[in-house]
Formats: sequence, structure tokens, C-alpha cells
Amino acid sequence: MQEFADILHNQILMVALLACITAQGLKLVIDLFRSRKLNVTYLMSPGGMPSAHSALVGALATSVGLTKGWSSAEFAIACLFAIIVMYDAAGVRQAAGKQAKILNQLIDELFQEEHNFNEERLKELLGHTPFQVLVGLSLGISIAMVFSKYIWVVS
Repeated sequence: MQEFADILHNQILMVALLACITAQGLKLVIDLFRSRKLNVTYLMSPGGMPSAHSALVGALATSVGLTKGWSSAEFAIACLFAIIVMYDAAGVRQAAGKQAKILNQLIDELFQEEHNFNEERLKELLGHTPFQVLVGLSLGISIAMVFSKYIWVVS
């Protein structure tokens, strides 16, 4: 049971998760303003503005840098991990989303009413634009900086 309490007291982990949850919540708010409808699926969906993945790894790397030092091996690992995650979010996953959109269009055109095609539609909103990644990264860094002034002083 002590291990679970130790995890909850891991300040770097908690700040990174807070950044991720904040980004997911902002997706819901942004979609609410855009569509004038409450769509709670945005709380769990990949893709969209801002990138929750980028917020998480940005907060993680910043928190590690603030606690372990900017020249530490831990910061180097967290920073490289962040770069890989953000590259994947803006590159590979965005390309997969574009392919899913094209495949869904093909299915719609080829199998209109005369064919019974029972396959699920592919998720199209998988990745992020570079701007969405940058906003997520900025959000994560900001959250880590704000909470570092409180958290690191208390401990």
C-alpha cells in the first residue's frame, strides 16, 4: 500500500498528469464553443487542440529539468522522449488519420445503398497539426512552471 502512496506523492508524475488532463478538458471546452454542443467523448479522444500528449511530455521534461537539473541524464531522457512523442503525434498519427478519412470516403462511395457493408468507420481524428503540438507543449511547460513554484517549495 505504501507503494501506491509513493506514486501519488511523485510530484513530477502528478504535474505531467495534470497537464494531460487539462489539455483533454480544453479540447472539450474548445469543441463546445465551436459546435455549441457538449460532446464528452472529447475527454478521451486522441487528436484535436491542444495535444494532450505534448502537454504531458512537455510538463514531464520541464519538471524533470527543474528538479534534477537541465544538464542531468534524467532531463536528457525526458526531453528525447518528448521529442519522439511529439513527432509521432504530428507525423505518423496525423498521416494515419488522413488515410482513415480517405478510406472512409471510399467506403461511403463504393458501398452506398446497394451493398450491405457492416464494418466500423475508422477514426479520423488521430493525430495533431504542428500548431496543436506546439500549443500542447506550451501548455505543459506552463503548467510545470506554475506548479513548480508551489510544489518544489513545499517538499
